[in-house]
Amino acid sequence: MDYPGNLFVVAAPSGAGKSSLVKALMEIDARIQPAVSHTTRAPRGQEKHGREYFFISPDEFDAMVLRNSFLEWAHVHGQRYGTSRQAIEERMNHGADVILEIDFQGAINIKRIFANAVLIFILPPSWEELRSRLQRRGEDAADIIELRLKNAANEMAQAREFDFVIINELFERAVFDLKTIVHAQRLKFSAQRIARAETFKALHIV
Repeated sequence: MDYPGNLFVVAAPSGAGKSSLVKALMEIDARIQPAVSHTTRAPRGQEKHGREYFFISPDEFDAMVLRNSFLEWAHVHGQRYGTSRQAIEERMNHGADVILEIDFQGAINIKRIFANAVLIFILPPSWEELRSRLQRRGEDAADIIELRLKNAANEMAQAREFDFVIINELFERAVFDLKTIVHAQRLKFSAQRIARAETFKALHIV
């Protein structure tokens, strides 16, 4: 099904800067709206329920799985994350461009359901920089950092499944790259035909 809005799906290993890039994009592009996922993990730092995530209990998550409420869900670093299909479809039907931060498993599953979804993978410039970023966050114990680095090897091997890859070496450049991908998608024939339907009709383009 075609929607007036676009769906952008961003994945990355932990520490690559995915959340910071998406936040920066939304600050300069008012047409981008976040897709808020559900998770069983606890909030970090200044995170708030309903803004970064819907923080729910494992029992609540189980109930949503049984109701088939999730577009996809997965185990990540010992916690569960899920995305409501209804919430995404409603926003896209109203013409919003939705951006979703998710793990690579979820991204690939979403592509099977939303064929026009744009998959973007964020890479760090090096292993050393990835480790340094995880350490600088100061949010995880040493054993958790090692687990995240171990998982990163498998995650980054999936980058070939994505439509675009951004190497987040210089943050400002990476934000520009992300903005460019979004703008290019909006200019595709299929997207313009839906977003500017009246213009296409007036010009007798079908």
